[in-house]
Amino acid sequence: MRRLSTDDSTTTAAPPPFPAFERIPGTLEVGLILLCDHASNALPPAYGSLGLPKAELERHIGYDIGAAGVTRMLAHRLGCPAVLSRFSRLLIDPNRGEDDPTLVMRLSDGAVIPGNRHADAAEIERRLALFHRPYHDAIHAEIEAALAQGVVPVLLSIHSFTPVWRGLARPWHAAVLWDSDPRFTRELIDALEAPGDLIVGDNEPYDGALRGDCLFRHATLRGLANTLLEIRQDLIAEVEGQRAWADRLAGLLPDILARPELHEASAYGSRTGPVPPI
Repeated sequence: MRRLSTDDSTTTAAPPPFPAFERIPGTLEVGLILLCDHASNALPPAYGSLGLPKAELERHIGYDIGAAGVTRMLAHRLGCPAVLSRFSRLLIDPNRGEDDPTLVMRLSDGAVIPGNRHADAAEIERRLALFHRPYHDAIHAEIEAALAQGVVPVLLSIHSFTPVWRGLARPWHAAVLWDSDPRFTRELIDALEAPGDLIVGDNEPYDGALRGDCLFRHATLRGLANTLLEIRQDLIAEVEGQRAWADRLAGLLPDILARPELHEASAYGSRTGPVPPI
């Protein structure tokens, strides 16, 4: 009888696990952790393309165009850690709370998502366990590592937004979204506006107060200084633009991060409602 070995070509290997996040190591003493919730439009093989043509996944509904490039370049320039998602927001949105009705979208900017049409509670729980929670666990671990070293970190989440929405051009080059903690936000807006070449939205075109979102979960509830930076997608769609924005941010962030009040846990609450005491 022929014996099959573990390297026999007739054996079927289990598919490799699909990574939920990418971690860029860095020096925690920098006092900054970068996040990129919508870094990728990738989907696990088991989900195919969610029934969508490639062109739809390459639109903003699949991921935040250019945000991952800016995040990686900025992390390397500052030497700080970063955590980026490795799955499309259409699979499950890591910037939404687990009870958010938009966690798994069935319709996004006019596109029906066939692979989400019949996603029931059991399927959503599966996606939470395999993708959403591991991403958030990685962020939690990074924060805990900083605190263990006596560093209270600042969180900066990098996103991007479309230059046109429902036929209307958006004038902002960038937008800073925040809830109730002004410490990091006010400094960042002032620094971005100082050269005079940018129109910066203050909670425009979106409001940064979203209960249960990534920064609410990891920063607001812990009293960590934080903000969400949105960059207009046409400015960072190509590598040159991503490099320019990484350079711009790397030039202004060190002075902001040097402010000691940013590295204290302070309760500012939330405009979304009461939060537990720190």
